Amino acid sequence: MERMYRVLAFWTGIFAVLFFAGDMYEMALLFFAQTAILLALSYLYLSERVYIYIFGAYLTIFFVGFTYYSTFVLVPSFGGH
Repeated sequence: MERMYRVLAFWTGIFAVLFFAGDMYEMALLFFAQTAILLALSYLYLSERVYIYIFGAYLTIFFVGFTYYSTFVLVPSFGGH
């Protein structure tokens, strides 16, 4: 299970580099932080149950944050300036 956290860290790292290259520095910082956390968790060698609980908490935080952002922060636009 710890290998899957390293895979997640790899992909969040890839996205962080792409966001950085696209001048989206805040999003890059967020993804670099996720990369560091996932990589650190992968070397703790926890039980599979704990890894599943951590992943469930990670998804819950993401869904709540995304719902808040898309409901209260995002200003809809359709390609106009």
